Amino acid sequence: MDADGLEELRRVLDDPIGSVLFAEECIVVRDKCGGAVPLIANRAQRSFARRRGTENIVLKARQMGMSTWIAARFLLRTMLVPGTTTLMVAHTRESAEALFAVVARMWENLPTDLRESVGVRGRARLGQFTFPAVDSEFRIASAAEPNAGRGLTVHHLHCSEVARWTGDAAETLAGLRAALAPGGELVLESTPNGAYGCFYEQWQQAEASGMVRHFFPWWWEPAYVGTPVAETTEEEAVLAAQHRLSARQIGFRRELARRFGAMRPQEFAEDAVSCFRESGACFFDREVLVERMKEVAAPVELRRGKALQVWLPAVPGRKYVAGVDSAGGGSEGDYSAVQVIDLATGMQCAELQARMPTRDLAKAAADLAREYNGATLVVERNSIGSAVLAYLEQELGVTVYAGRDGLPGWSTDAASRPRMLSELAVLLSQRPELFRSERLLAECRSFVADERGRAAAARGSHDDLVMSMAMAQAVRGMNAA
Repeated sequence: MDADGLEELRRVLDDPIGSVLFAEECIVVRDKCGGAVPLIANRAQRSFARRRGTENIVLKARQMGMSTWIAARFLLRTMLVPGTTTLMVAHTRESAEALFAVVARMWENLPTDLRESVGVRGRARLGQFTFPAVDSEFRIASAAEPNAGRGLTVHHLHCSEVARWTGDAAETLAGLRAALAPGGELVLESTPNGAYGCFYEQWQQAEASGMVRHFFPWWWEPAYVGTPVAETTEEEAVLAAQHRLSARQIGFRRELARRFGAMRPQEFAEDAVSCFRESGACFFDREVLVERMKEVAAPVELRRGKALQVWLPAVPGRKYVAGVDSAGGGSEGDYSAVQVIDLATGMQCAELQARMPTRDLAKAAADLAREYNGATLVVERNSIGSAVLAYLEQELGVTVYAGRDGLPGWSTDAASRPRMLSELAVLLSQRPELFRSERLLAECRSFVADERGRAAAARGSHDDLVMSMAMAQAVRGMNAA
């Protein structure tokens, strides 16, 4: 194949439809029976090809063929685009070896002229393919390897089953993302594994961070059918009507319920909310959270790169209160947050969540307070909050809540913390319509009670939105009393 032919193939790969046709023409995979067959893109794979962006996150049911599809696309691009480094990271060494076998099979079954055009594979060892004719390489590693991706400049990064990465998954992912070249393509992909941890956080923050979300429920896989049912329950009838499910698909769903029990929504996801199971005893009412997350509407306004979300702008004459939870501002640490609520009704009006220095947080909180008719700022005085309070003293026209001791700021201690969290839990159960933020509700789902009954964010999760809302609602309650 000459240079013009290779250039044409590169253009085809950049086209969503063309890339599907090209992959189907030259990629061979193993089917569920173990036989070698040409790749035929399924519904999920075609959807991903059509909607993919530079950064993507894929939440899916089991065995939807996404790792295979991404491997095929990245292999072809690595071979055809000179100087390309691709890294695929599996969750275990065993999975990395299996993924290597998949890619090796693809390579061995490529058309001869395509393989010869990029040169015979220079060397092949476990975890690496090298194509010296185009100065490209394709690597496969495990997230369990402490130095995966270190020292590389990566152009295509696929992180598989991120929800099941062991150790500090967030730290591992941060190191891998640091290796990604500017403009490089990223795919985070996983089945769900609890309403906490790195993948859950990435999914919840995807919209604000600019990542493209892809959700693929189990019924997108045509092989997932069972014995047809004669009659359906009310719940099954609603689901079938919403998604045009057949009697055989409903039969398969019943088989899943028998085989997996309470784990069915996680292993064979049906929606992007209920598939994330809570860790331990969720402090807030799980059913209320799940239903409310399905109902919430998008903000009417986004600012500060989507960090600030507004649902209800300030209304002249109304009073507001804003809870402020501060963090250190590090790039990978906890977030700072501001929650603005209506003093009379408790309705959530605006929410800011961002990593920022204390001075910037104080300025942002003061600006929001002035925007909302001089809202009272409830700032946690503990630790870093004292610095925020010091900066707020320099702001004009700002009212800061003072405790019963007369000192500015809210004191979160052994007495006030459980009380304000319990009050928030009761309010959320009784008046879920007051809470409009999907980010807040997602954080509530990963807020759990330990064996001693202490409520806190699950490991790898954040609590800034919960705590800032709890403070705002607590002061509102005191004002009403």
